[in-house]
Amino acid sequence: MMKTGFIGVGHMGGAILKSYASSSAGKEDRILICDQNRQLAEKRQEEMPQLSMTDSIGGLVGASEVIIIGVKPQGMEPVLEQVAEKYRPTKLIISMAAGISIDYIRGFLGEDARVIRIMPNTPAMVGEAMIAVCRKEPVGGEDLELARRVLGPAGRTEGVEESLIDCVIGVSGSSPAYTYMYIEGLVHAAQANGMDREQARVFAAQAVLGAAKMVLQSPESLEQLRINVCSPGGTTIEAVHALQKNGFMDDIAEGFQAAVDRSIEMTKEKQKHD
Repeated sequence: MMKTGFIGVGHMGGAILKSYASSSAGKEDRILICDQNRQLAEKRQEEMPQLSMTDSIGGLVGASEVIIIGVKPQGMEPVLEQVAEKYRPTKLIISMAAGISIDYIRGFLGEDARVIRIMPNTPAMVGEAMIAVCRKEPVGGEDLELARRVLGPAGRTEGVEESLIDCVIGVSGSSPAYTYMYIEGLVHAAQANGMDREQARVFAAQAVLGAAKMVLQSPESLEQLRINVCSPGGTTIEAVHALQKNGFMDDIAEGFQAAVDRSIEMTKEKQKHD
């Protein structure tokens, strides 16, 4: 049995918590939670009675082997100060705060602190997250296995260098929002052509889900997958030509880069403030 603590059980922390707590590993482990919003913590405990709630970050850290910090970047400093009071290098810290580097966290916990930085996305709520996992020495293979025990039920994990974390935000952390916009555009267009909104939502979402599975499971390139759908003189090729003419790919790249640039700015702002 592993003892795991969650500091912050809101939007993203709560999604990972729910996936983990409902998994076979989570049902075996002892899970502690702490949130400055006591009502939210009580709600999580009502939803998952096996959870143990505490008002003390120090108490949670002292009792846990793995600590997941799910608070917003602006709230990290006071949380880390409290974590530091009970932290020992035998404990693993997992942080999901954007703009907060591993070195920043070690500035509070010590240079030998075992810290993993992750960047999940909101599909964690349905067990389909893409979670980037970043580490530095002394974090090793056993630590990564502990992290995957907690994070795996929420979706797919992939190790990346921390230097790529801003890129990760553009390609997966923020991209569900771009995808929702694409689906919304399809729904509006379908409505304009006489389809019921809820039915259009299902058709569009299932098409995106199926296309994504094809990308993950097919050995063919993205270009070839697109070509396979485009019969000469057919409907799809006309749609593709219209999208290309209107700069569809350029718009995607511009949105991606805006997210990446803002992530870089957030990190610099945090470093300048400190």
